[in-house]
Amino acid sequence: MSGTSRTDEGHGRLGSKLSGLAVALGCVLFLGGFAWGAVVYQPYTVPTDSMSPTIAGGDRVLAERIDGSEVERGDVVVFKQASWGNMPLVKRVVAVGGDTVACCTQDKLTVNGKKIEEPYLPKGSAAESSTIPTIEVPEGRLFLLGDERSGSLDSTAHLTEAGNGTVPRSAVNARVDAVAWPMDGMLARPTGFEALGGLSDPGPLRLVLTMIVAGGVLVLGGAAYGPIAKRTGRRRSRTGEQALAG
Repeated sequence: MSGTSRTDEGHGRLGSKLSGLAVALGCVLFLGGFAWGAVVYQPYTVPTDSMSPTIAGGDRVLAERIDGSEVERGDVVVFKQASWGNMPLVKRVVAVGGDTVACCTQDKLTVNGKKIEEPYLPKGSAAESSTIPTIEVPEGRLFLLGDERSGSLDSTAHLTEAGNGTVPRSAVNARVDAVAWPMDGMLARPTGFEALGGLSDPGPLRLVLTMIVAGGVLVLGGAAYGPIAKRTGRRRSRTGEQALAG
């Protein structure tokens, strides 16, 4: 009897230590994930449907804080431009400095003479509702369009301004990685631009979420060990008492 008691007691102590370690590790992962996410990402609420169907009006997005020099073709970015109202706007970069952009050729946008496949556009819609004259994007600047081309106040609405509707890279604050609410998940890769050069790599959002979820599981699992172990111990004790009584 005493040997069994010592064994159970030893297992109990080991279990308590492991549960405590799980809770501690879980707290580090959970809080660390939230802290990392808060440093790297900025939430935005998109006010209009100009990026529909990719992002609808009222959707809440998570945008990775980046420098404008990191922007690539196809990125959905958050930016501010004084001549556009000096408020945070969300649009898609379709051309960068040195590119020549025009529309439309067989209902498709062309960049450097290549027709761009844009599966993110509303089904059955052309790449642009009106003609975009051939424009050479100045170095250090970006040409941006909304995915809902017929109702987006984007570069096409500012063609008569200096820079032909382009904005400087320095105007970009962040790059959208995912729609957080409703939970539509990560934005699809803009593969239609791959033939023109590299695409941006997604930020660490998946790793951040994995840390938070794993941390939460460890905390809950570790915290649950104590009550479960006590219940198990009581049942064993009752079983032992009944055996002695028999």
